[in-house]
Amino acid sequence: MADMKTVSSRVVYENPWISVREDAIERADGSPGVYSVVDKGNYAVVVPYENDGFWMVEQYRYPVGERSWEFPMGTYPDRRMGDPLELARRELLEETGLTAGRWDLLGELWCVPGFSSQSGHVYLASELVHGELDREHEEQDMRHGWFSRRDLEKMMRDGTIRDAQTIACYGYVLLQGK
Repeated sequence: MADMKTVSSRVVYENPWISVREDAIERADGSPGVYSVVDKGNYAVVVPYENDGFWMVEQYRYPVGERSWEFPMGTYPDRRMGDPLELARRELLEETGLTAGRWDLLGELWCVPGFSSQSGHVYLASELVHGELDREHEEQDMRHGWFSRRDLEKMMRDGTIRDAQTIACYGYVLLQGK
């Protein structure tokens, strides 16, 4: 039995990256409500592992007004859905210039299920080969760097890394015994 029923739905805003809809709902007890939902295409997060450390990217995140160290991640253009492993390979190459000889699916995540339908796949990339960057125009301010496991954990503890996806993905790495 569903906890809520959608009575009506309308798109109130959209651009090439997101669509925002407003849904009128009916709760299980019959009372009405409203949900605003951000729809965005699926995403992939790559945990590039090499020499007991990780490659990360840093970029300016406009909504929070700060630069952020994160694992490479991204979505397909135009909110489209697609093969998550293909997307992971593309994001790793674009953002770091790396390709991987081995890909292990670590798990799946919901980005922010309180207001978004977006979900993603998390991959551990290893047997890395260094090559040329292929960044998109929007990623021109991006930097990348390698961090030891100790440094990565210190950055999480001291608040340097606050990106929830990155922290959750590292949790997947630990659960896999890596």
